[in-house]
Amino acid sequence: MSNSNILLDYERIDSFDQEKIEKLKGHYTEILKLIGEDPNREGLISTPERVAKAMQYFTHGNDVDPVEILNSAKFKEDYREMVIVKDIDVFSMCEHHMIPFIGKAHVAYIPDGYITGLSKIARVVEAYSRRLQVQERLTTQIKDAIQNTLNPLGVAVVIEAKHLCMVMRGVAKQNSVTTTSDFTGAFERQETRAEFIHLLGMNLH
Repeated sequence: MSNSNILLDYERIDSFDQEKIEKLKGHYTEILKLIGEDPNREGLISTPERVAKAMQYFTHGNDVDPVEILNSAKFKEDYREMVIVKDIDVFSMCEHHMIPFIGKAHVAYIPDGYITGLSKIARVVEAYSRRLQVQERLTTQIKDAIQNTLNPLGVAVVIEAKHLCMVMRGVAKQNSVTTTSDFTGAFERQETRAEFIHLLGMNLH
């Protein structure tokens, strides 16, 4: 079995569309006024631009193709055991309230002739999470991208996340965590799925 629980660092590049930034700035200035703030006071003068840039970054996954990410490091390899990349940080935005949800993704697949770079799995999670999302769809999108691109014997995705829309508003349940999962192929068998869940709970490093 191959189990990866490594820190997957890669260069962050902020690229902003200045025309969109200017338009967003105008909207956020109006929002500040509508909630009773003075956008001209010292602490808020640069806030519309900061929020505009932040929102572009939070949703930059719309401009990224996860299939292209996987294909950029797709290699033929005669390996047919479980590959797990766990504890991948998830930062996403709930599409219902545009409030963050944060957590961890755990992804596994069993190759059938092709593997991909471990960092590419993390990049796929990032590409889909940096969009307006719901956790259920995010889980399935990650699974489908890997299944359809690598055509492995099976894919498993589990995401555990805390939704700030539940923590900060509504029922205000500060300690609630939402877990979603999706499986294909070999992971639909109880024994394979149980092995995956067992490995997620182990500290092998």
